[in-house]
Amino acid sequence: MGLASRLYRGETTFPLIQRRKGFYVVSVVLVLICLLSMAFRGFNVGEEFKGGATFQWPAKGVSVADARSTITGLGVADPTVQTVGLSGGGTDLRVTTGPLTQAKIGQVIDGIAAKYKVDKNNDITESDVGASWGKQVTSKALQGLVLFLIAVIIYISIRFEPKMAIAAIVALIHDLILTAGIYSITHFVVTPATVIALLTVLGYSLYDTIVVFDKVEENTRGLAGRSTQTYSEAAELAVHQTFMRSINTSLIALLPVSGLLFVGAFLLGAGTLKDLALALFVGLASGAYSSLFLATPLLADLKEREPQYKALQQRVLARRSGNVAKGGSKFQQRAAARAAGAALPVAAEQVTADEAVAAPAPAAAAPTAPAGAAGRRPGNQPKKKKSKGGRPGGSSGKKRR
Repeated sequence: MGLASRLYRGETTFPLIQRRKGFYVVSVVLVLICLLSMAFRGFNVGEEFKGGATFQWPAKGVSVADARSTITGLGVADPTVQTVGLSGGGTDLRVTTGPLTQAKIGQVIDGIAAKYKVDKNNDITESDVGASWGKQVTSKALQGLVLFLIAVIIYISIRFEPKMAIAAIVALIHDLILTAGIYSITHFVVTPATVIALLTVLGYSLYDTIVVFDKVEENTRGLAGRSTQTYSEAAELAVHQTFMRSINTSLIALLPVSGLLFVGAFLLGAGTLKDLALALFVGLASGAYSSLFLATPLLADLKEREPQYKALQQRVLARRSGNVAKGGSKFQQRAAARAAGAALPVAAEQVTADEAVAAPAPAAAAPTAPAGAAGRRPGNQPKKKKSKGGRPGGSSGKKRR
């Protein structure tokens, strides 16, 4: 049976929650890198957020460096110049500048038309965006994000429990920081399409987390009254049972997003697709990671601080240690030794069936006979003598008269 099949059936024993500290370290390091990049490198925001003017015209063999030199010569400081692929073939040059007056915008259009011999009315496309519009977009996006997080907390607290809501929100914030950090590190342009993609990512990340939490709730229902598994072990089993489902769901969502990002953006040169697809790609990947490797281990840590699950852990340890002290079989000793470690990912039920079959069964004790009864049959009845006629009691086979 292959690894994928065993993962799908929940038959793996990969100690994911046992190694949760390692995953915590990985997540913290990634978050710190993203935060440092956002603090010192910042974002490459589009003109929709900072305000400015955009000019676009057919390239006709003009290089980016030549276009930048031309726009700078017209008195525009620090223009951003890039090539844009067209769906029908060919390329355009797009120049983005800071805020310009209407007179300056007309001067730039006249200079482009004269330099590159293009029609300023039909070939040059110009758009001017004020900085106030970008501030309104940012404000509305933040308001939507806050309302979304509040709704998520309320729903998960009612449907499941508050500790699951805390773990889910931590995973969501983790995904947002990673996605925003990638934009800062790569210096991709942040546009309104990026904001829309970020809000879409929250839904995907939350979906994966809810799928795992639903299985955790099913496995831990009534667990505190038993002594067979700790909360971490039941949560680990839930992760194994939903692992392939989460991976399959994420892969199905990532395939079309990959097409948008690598084909639409890099091959066709569609900048808007790139702004949208990068946030979706990073957010979906980090959401699949955080739901399995961050949210569920964090939930296990929070739950095992509760008195009932502390007591459950002590009962499970005591039960398994007792099996070892009574001279249990090798497979029981191995299970108890694993359970007695720093973490408890493997229950006695997870030991392989071959070891369980190989375990020697205790021999049944033979019943002891009472003193002085040696040589007697059960019931302490003496052996009867047989007559010559074959009947008991020593009488012959003839009938008495």
